[in-house]
Amino acid sequence: MDPNASSVHPSPMPLSIKATQVKLVLLGESAVGKSSLVIQFVQQGYVENREPTIGAAFLTKKYQTGEQSIKFEIWDTAGQERFHSLAPMYYRNAQAAIVVYDITKAASLDKAKTWVKELQRQASSDIVIALVGNKLDLVQEDEHERQVLAEDAQAYAEEGNLLFYETSAKTSENVDAVFGAIANQIPAPHVSKALSGGRSLNGPNGSFNLMEAPKDTASGCAC
Repeated sequence: MDPNASSVHPSPMPLSIKATQVKLVLLGESAVGKSSLVIQFVQQGYVENREPTIGAAFLTKKYQTGEQSIKFEIWDTAGQERFHSLAPMYYRNAQAAIVVYDITKAASLDKAKTWVKELQRQASSDIVIALVGNKLDLVQEDEHERQVLAEDAQAYAEEGNLLFYETSAKTSENVDAVFGAIANQIPAPHVSKALSGGRSLNGPNGSFNLMEAPKDTASGCAC
């Protein structure tokens, strides 16, 4: 998959079609831009210097692909190591995952690979996983900022049967394309199954809803 492909914007949602739910989780090291990716997809906006996510945040977005109408139920998890143990309750029964790294920080790809291994070992066997290298805008401004070659990350993704994109949450480049590719990979019969994992807050489309956090954490917005 071409990491520099143009973004594909979702088609308007026909009112007559009932959307089916897809649970999607975002994983990755802190400060790679997970939350900014989601906010760009859901709200078409970008905020500089977002506060780190605490625990997880929950957002929804309806998406139309062909004749299939999908409601993404997105769990944006915290990247700090102290929250790692909470991750399984968010990716449990998830039908899709986006694992994000920072293309200007080589170590973040190593962490992303750790998440991929964990998902392949513990998540649903048919989960759709996308590996996403974020902060493409920084590299476009100065190629010397790049620490992860696109061809290296793509080779790893192909070996693991992962979707692969490079994105910019700031400029929105390829953000919609990632979610569109995931939507097209979800098997139609599977997408109609009721979600049994995670607690859906079912807020208005495009709204930002904070999770009900465990007692030792709080909910928050994102970086």
